[in-house]
Amino acid sequence: MRVAVSATGANPDAAIDPRFGRCPYFIIVDTETLEFEAVPNTSQYAPSGAGIQSAQMIASKGAKVVLTGSVGPNAYQALSATGIQIINGVFGTVKEAVEKFKSGQLRQATTPTTQMGFGMGGFGMGAGRRSGRGMGRGQGMRTEAFASSTPIAPAMPTTLMPREQEIQMLENQMKILQQHLEQIKKRMKELEEK
Repeated sequence: MRVAVSATGANPDAAIDPRFGRCPYFIIVDTETLEFEAVPNTSQYAPSGAGIQSAQMIASKGAKVVLTGSVGPNAYQALSATGIQIINGVFGTVKEAVEKFKSGQLRQATTPTTQMGFGMGGFGMGAGRRSGRGMGRGQGMRTEAFASSTPIAPAMPTTLMPREQEIQMLENQMKILQQHLEQIKKRMKELEEK
């Protein structure tokens, strides 16, 4: 069976990315052979619809199950419509998640874990959109999340999970946010030096 795992890196030792639609990679693992394919998530910087686009890509790769930290309502519907089983609240490494799945330790989600409009936010290189200067020709880093008036909140599960699992998931989310903050600081420094 082919399982898609939202990941922070391009190999099975990478941490689970808690964001389904905005993860940098999906690791597609064959649970029988443990062979894997690292697929860059081209939808991670999409201004909208990242979850739906990611779901379509996962379906095109023949995955029957998704292992992730959280999934929004649109992605949940798109995955469910294609018959893909969704397991959320997953943490640790890709390899650990696949082993837990194979041993039956993970349960299928019955609802999305994030509400509409909330999530981790998407970070990416922009062309100066929404900056109000230079007719959109700037090359600065921008984030859709900060450009919007929607409050930013980490993707929080709406289903109950064990305390240790929730702590691990929140720690993973914190690491990802710290990485994004470092990217922003680096880009700001580059811009200041120009």
